[in-house]
This record gives sequence, C-alpha cells and structure tokens, in this order.
Amino acid sequence: MLEVKDLHAYYGQSHILQGVNLQVEKGEIVSLLGRNGVGRSTTCKTIMGLVPPQGSIKYNGEEIAGMKSHLIARKGIGFVPEDRWIFPGLTVLQNLELGLKSRGHEGRWSFKDVFHLFPKLGERSNVNGGLISGGEQQMLTICRTLMGDPDFIMIDEPTEGLAPKLVEQVGVLIEEIAQRGVSVLLVEQKLNIALKISQRIYIMGHGEIVFEGTPDDLKDDMSIRKEWLEV
Repeated sequence: MLEVKDLHAYYGQSHILQGVNLQVEKGEIVSLLGRNGVGRSTTCKTIMGLVPPQGSIKYNGEEIAGMKSHLIARKGIGFVPEDRWIFPGLTVLQNLELGLKSRGHEGRWSFKDVFHLFPKLGERSNVNGGLISGGEQQMLTICRTLMGDPDFIMIDEPTEGLAPKLVEQVGVLIEEIAQRGVSVLLVEQKLNIALKISQRIYIMGHGEIVFEGTPDDLKDDMSIRKEWLEV
C-alpha cells in the first residue's frame, strides 16, 4: 500500500532523513521506533507533504512525493500529529464533524462508533475541545482523523503523556482500526505497545532505518534494543 524508497528530507541545511526505506501493507500495523530526534516524526510529515521530500513515496502504486498535503489526504491518507491539533474553541462534536470528507456523510467510522470506543467523548460532546483533558484531546485527534475515512493512517506518539489505562485504550483502538482494513504506521516510544500490536517494526537511527523485522525478531535482538532504543 505504502512504499517509501531512498527518502531524504531537510530542515534548512540540516539533513534529517538520509535515505529512508519502508513499506506498509494493507491492514497491517507497522511501528516506527527510535529515540527522540532521529527523524520518525519527520518521516510522517514528509509522507504527508508537510516537509519537502527527495526520493520516492508511492501509495497504491502512485507516486505522491511532492504533492500538496490536501491532495495526499484525498488519496485516503490520514495523519494524527503528536501535538494534538484540535480546535479548542469548538465542541468535541464540532471537531469530529470537521474530520468528515463531506458534510453529513459518515464513512466506515460513525459518531456512534467513536462514542462507543470512548464514552468520555460522548459524555463531553458539547464541551469545547480546549476544556477537556489532554488524554481526551488525544483521543479526539485520532477520532477526528478517522471520521475522514482514511485507508492508511499515520499516528505519531499517541500515548505520550497518557495514563496507563488510556494507553491501553489507544492500543485497542489501533487494533480496531486495522481490523477495519485500515493500514497503520505508528510512531511510538513505548516498546511494549509496539511489540504487542504490530506485525512488523522498523527502528530509526540518525535519519535512516537500522532495523526491520517482526516483534519476535526485536525481542531476540538485545544488541539492537540496547544500541538504538535504550536510554
């Protein structure tokens, strides 16, 4: 579904991505791990067209490198950024409505689905987004993206700063997303959730992929974990 080859990206003169290669198949959960600052978030932003790319990004066989972000989104790619881009002056329900591809038209995800998975959002549907907790804002950001009915979704650090119970809910949601045929590229710091829900794992270091394999492969490779993940 997604195939990235020899992807480079820069912030000014800083060479951030240095030949990234990765792929995600239909219905697959793939985690992208690594320490802070190695280029994981930049990889998502570059795929989404928010950072100018050099290299190849193919989605369903079509080259999308260099396309505008809104056109990439229309291809069926969703992006949940790490910094919880919500509209604080709009209610929870209004934030969700903004995620719809066309007004009043729900895709494979409905308001009922969202409120079933996260009853707190349903209870606070008429509360402004800026007044709900950080964890609820994270859930709202993910669910708003789902309302756009993407076929492929990139989720950047969804468990950052969340309580253990909410971390578990995020894991359940991501598995539910994949079960509905949506491919997931998950950027995550918590190794345990990646090992639990992913089919494959990539590890980044210094702007490039330094490991690719299954969760079992990573569990068995202590040297990779020590060199590229442990603090």
